Parts: sequence; structure tokens; C-alpha cells
Amino acid sequence: MSSIWRTLDRSVLSGIVAVCLAVSVIGISYGATAVGAGFPFWLPILLGCVVLAGSSEFLFLGIVAAGGSPIAAVLAGLLVNARHLPYGLSVPEVVGSGWWRPLGVHLMNDESVALAIAQPDARRMRAAYWVTGLGVLLAWPSGAAIGALLGAVVTDTAALGLDAVFPAVLLALVLPALRDRKTRTAAGAGTAIAVACAPFLPIGMPVLLALSGVLLVAREHPGPSRPKGAQ
Repeated sequence: MSSIWRTLDRSVLSGIVAVCLAVSVIGISYGATAVGAGFPFWLPILLGCVVLAGSSEFLFLGIVAAGGSPIAAVLAGLLVNARHLPYGLSVPEVVGSGWWRPLGVHLMNDESVALAIAQPDARRMRAAYWVTGLGVLLAWPSGAAIGALLGAVVTDTAALGLDAVFPAVLLALVLPALRDRKTRTAAGAGTAIAVACAPFLPIGMPVLLALSGVLLVAREHPGPSRPKGAQ
């Protein structure tokens, strides 16, 4: 682990710390919201450890809290998490092998992948992926536990603005990548598709369809470059 820390620059480590703090804060909102909606204390913590995907967890609890079927809630969560399929294709070399691989796959989330693909070579990609993934694995359930304790006192977490922290941090991570023209084109196309579909589709579906923006750019510009040293 010490070698991993030496591999990453201080700026990258600072970014990972900021991401984990944001994850913890939104986890507090998640735990408080879950308990405020009538779910037992242990449920958001358990989901935070087993699922480790905030958007699908929020969606699952939201559907059940609104009276929906748990089966429908699970299917909706799986649909939202379908974005992990292209994630796995983009960073297959960072998740490890052997008995490490299941843990590496479990740590695959928006933050770990975003920070991994921003690195210039394969060694730094692996280091950023594992440090971020393990940090989120600690921060998300811990935040959910704190939020669950506070849920009985602060039932309206939206009034505190906690829900704005996570998108703001992700935006800060994405902005440097937008210097690349192809990335800007893909992001613009995906955003337009998601906004156009949002009024007509269930929660989560516009985000999935936004991935088609990447496919459009890939067709126009085949042969994407990979970080130096990646296999």
C-alpha cells in the first residue's frame, strides 16, 4: 500500500481525499433520507457495503418508499448500474487478477474509474483506481451510518444542500477532461440526448442513453488513444 501512495502525485491524492469527503457527505444525506422514509437503520449501511453504487441505492429506496415493488426497484437499480459495462471495457487492466479481481470489480464506480482514466500510464491508473475505490468503500457506508443516526433529527436533508456536494465534485473532476475536443463533443451529445429524453423516461434511463454520445463520437473518430503504458 505504501508503494501505491508513492506512485501517485500529491495533487491526485488531494483529489481522491476530496472525492471521499464528498462521498461521505452525500452518504450522510443518503442515510438520513433512508431512515426518515421509514427504513430500518441497518438497511442503508448494508446496501452501501454490498451495492456500493449511490444512484441505484437512492433509486431502489425511492421506489420502495413510494410503494413500488422491491423487484421493480432491483431491476431499476440494475438498469442504472448498466453503465458499469462500458466502465469495465475502459479499464480492464486495473481491477487485478486472481482472488483480488472480485474485490477490484466491486470497487468499480464513477469516482474510481474517472480518476483512473485521468492518469498518464497504467501504473498510476491502477494506483488511482484502488486507492479511490477503497476510499469510497470506507466513506460511503460510514457516511450512511452517520446519516442514519441523524435521520431522526434532520429529516429534510435537501434543505441543507447536501445533495449538491456530490455533483459539484464530479463536475470538478470532469472539467479538465473537457479540454479534449472529442471528449467535449461526446459530453455535449450525451447531455443533449439526456435532456431531451428526461421528460419522457424513468429516472436513470436518460443517463444510460447519454452514453450513446460516446458511440457517436467513436464512429466519427475511430481508434481512441490510450494512456501511455496501458495494455
